[in-house]
Amino acid sequence: MAESLLERIVGSRVRSRDDRRFVLLHLPAAFILLLAILSMLAVFIAYSTPIIEKEGYRVFTSSLWRAVEGAPAREWYGLAPAILGSIYTSVIAVIIAAPLSVALAVTIEELAPSRLRGVLSVLTDLMAATPTIIYGVWGLAYLAPLMYGVLSWLHTHLGWLPLFREEPTSGYTIATAGVLLSIMSTPYAAAVIREAYSLIPASLREAAYAIGATRFEAVRILLGMIRPSIIAGLALAFARAIGETVAVSLVIGNSLTITASITSPGVTVSSLIASQFGNAEFYHYMTSALFAGGLVIFLIGVAVNAAAILYMRRWEEAMGLGRA
Repeated sequence: MAESLLERIVGSRVRSRDDRRFVLLHLPAAFILLLAILSMLAVFIAYSTPIIEKEGYRVFTSSLWRAVEGAPAREWYGLAPAILGSIYTSVIAVIIAAPLSVALAVTIEELAPSRLRGVLSVLTDLMAATPTIIYGVWGLAYLAPLMYGVLSWLHTHLGWLPLFREEPTSGYTIATAGVLLSIMSTPYAAAVIREAYSLIPASLREAAYAIGATRFEAVRILLGMIRPSIIAGLALAFARAIGETVAVSLVIGNSLTITASITSPGVTVSSLIASQFGNAEFYHYMTSALFAGGLVIFLIGVAVNAAAILYMRRWEEAMGLGRA
C-alpha cells in the first residue's frame, strides 16, 4: 500500500528499496514547503477576515484611508491605491527589465570575450546579492534627484499624455520606483535566461550560422528556443518587484492616491505595510486591512507564476516536448 501511494505521488513506478528510500527521504521537504505556503495563506485569510466582514469588497476598491483611534466604527481602509500602485510599478519594472535582462544574458553568453564574461557574471550575481536597503539609499540620494529632472522635462514636453500629465514636485514618484525596481529585478531575470541560453547545444548555433544567418539572426533564433525561460525570468522579476518593500518606500512618495501619471507620487501594498504596521496596533482594523493587502499581493504572485507555468507547458506541448 505504501509503495502504491509513493507511485501515485511521484507519478512513476518505485522499483527498488533504494528508490523508496530516496523518495521517502526527499518527500518530507516538499511537503514542509507546501505546508509553509498553505499556512501563510491561512494566516493572511484569518487576519484579513475582520476588515472584509466590515467593509466587504470595498476594502479592495475604495481609495479612502481613515484611521480613527478609539472609534472602530469610523475607521475605513481602502486598499485600491496601494494595490494598483503595486501592479503599476511592477509592470513598469518588467517593461524596463525585459530588454535589459535579455541583452545582458546575450552579452555575457554570446558577445563578451571570455575574460570579460567572468567579470560580468560576477557583477550580475553581486547585484542580485546586494541588500535592498543599499538600492533604496542609492535611489533616495541619487536616482530620485536624477529622475526629477528627467520627469520635469517629460512633463514640459509630453504633458499632454496621461503618463506625464501631473507636474512632478520631487523625484519621489511612481516612475522612480519603477526604474529602481527594474534595476533590482534585472539580475534575477537575466540569471534564468543566461542559464537556459548556455544549455543550447553548440550544434544548433552552428546550424544557424551554416544556413547563412547573421549573428543578429542567429541570436534571435536561439532566443526563440528558450522563450519559456524568458517568460519564467520575467515572471520572477515581476514577483521580485511586487514584493519589494524598503527600497520602494524610500522613493515612491507614499501618497494614497490613484493616478495614471508616473510623474506623481504613489504607494504600494508593501510600502504601505512598512510605513503603517508599526502604529497599526493603536487602531482596531488597521492590522487586518494591512493583512488584506498582503493577501492580495500573495494571490497576484500565485496567479502570475501559474500563468507562466501554464504558458511553458503549452509551449512544450506545441513543440512536442511534453512528458510521455
